[in-house]
Amino acid sequence: MLPAAVAAALSGLIGAIGADSRWLVALGRTIVHTASIPGRVPYASADTHGWPNVPALAETTFYGLHWAFGDRGLSAAQIVAVGAAFFLLTLDMRRAGAPPASWLPVALVVWLGGFGSWVVVRVQLFSLVLFALLTVLLREETRRPSRRIWLLVPLVALWSNLHGAVLVGLLVAWAYLLLERTRRDVLTAIGAGLAATAALFVTPALWRTGKYYRGVLENEAARRGIGLWGRLSLHSGLGILLVVTGLVLFALALRGRPRAWELVSLLGLAFLTVRAQRTGVWFLYLAATPAARGLRFRLRPGRPVAPPFVVAAALGVVVAVVRGPLVTGASDRLLDRALADARGTPVLAEDQLAEQVALRGGRIWVGNPIDAFRRSDQRTYIAWLEGEAAGDPALAHAPRVILARRGGDAARRLSRDGRFRAAAKDGHAVLYLRAH
Repeated sequence: MLPAAVAAALSGLIGAIGADSRWLVALGRTIVHTASIPGRVPYASADTHGWPNVPALAETTFYGLHWAFGDRGLSAAQIVAVGAAFFLLTLDMRRAGAPPASWLPVALVVWLGGFGSWVVVRVQLFSLVLFALLTVLLREETRRPSRRIWLLVPLVALWSNLHGAVLVGLLVAWAYLLLERTRRDVLTAIGAGLAATAALFVTPALWRTGKYYRGVLENEAARRGIGLWGRLSLHSGLGILLVVTGLVLFALALRGRPRAWELVSLLGLAFLTVRAQRTGVWFLYLAATPAARGLRFRLRPGRPVAPPFVVAAALGVVVAVVRGPLVTGASDRLLDRALADARGTPVLAEDQLAEQVALRGGRIWVGNPIDAFRRSDQRTYIAWLEGEAAGDPALAHAPRVILARRGGDAARRLSRDGRFRAAAKDGHAVLYLRAH
């Protein structure tokens, strides 16, 4: 209980809504208002026809939360997801026989190492809970194999409709099935694995689900390793923190004698983390329970310390929900000015700013979900985000207005372009108007 309360409180107090969140609200609004799932991105002017809209359930869920509670609804969902994930982690550590004194220290290491995933509100919040459920299920099946392994099928089906990290979860599940379960029951292991893999396609896109996931994995941002697909870097504080906490947990996990499937999964997740830093949260989470077993110390008898900390953490959660998430995008004033000046024309905007424009009923050229667009448009847009000359053709798709992150690469290049002038700004973004 204490690790869950502390993690939820910390995440709520520092939480902010980032890119890869508001576009789901905009698409969810379209689904609800039209009673149909669009096969394109309706708020974008660039061509997206034929896009297989797999995460429609996530879109409608985000829209429902935002419609009812605004940004606080998304922030509260993140807090609940973090609390649930760490509650399940505590449960897993307890059932694995880890000493209670290790639960909170290990949980804090996991939270620190995966800081961005726990603090920033994104569609990934669904996977925080579902990966935790998967971990608990596989470890329970490792200890006492049963028919519960077939729960993999509905778990994957639900997960596939919510977030692409289901692919990571499916790989971990196959590691368990092949390295652990086949030694006891080959038919069940292979059958459950094949059924879970088939469940991946139980989405609105059906057989085209594979095309969606291919687009997610091969989009231009993933290919270049930027943004949410940024590679592990030792030139950033978060990258260094992830490496340090990952090494600590891995060393402790080795002391805790992980099973073969756990060790193979950890090595595979370590490789994926090098390729995309945000994958590191799954490595940390999977390593936590064997690490807690390897952390061999016990509390001295005395007065219980958990209750007051739980109460304090609960108060922190309440304060976080009432206050709402920290503001990281453009202000309402700047967004209103941008939409008024655009006069219905597409706005060229950076990822989070583009999502804000879409949510307020405006149009953009290209934005999230980036994989929905043609590869040529992706390349031009990404080059513009990076402030490269190859991105200059993107300016032709902004008849009137551009929104860029203050101090970013795109803004620096725009400041030297005589075709646009800075007309307004706030603490996070700059509004550029085409000079006539």
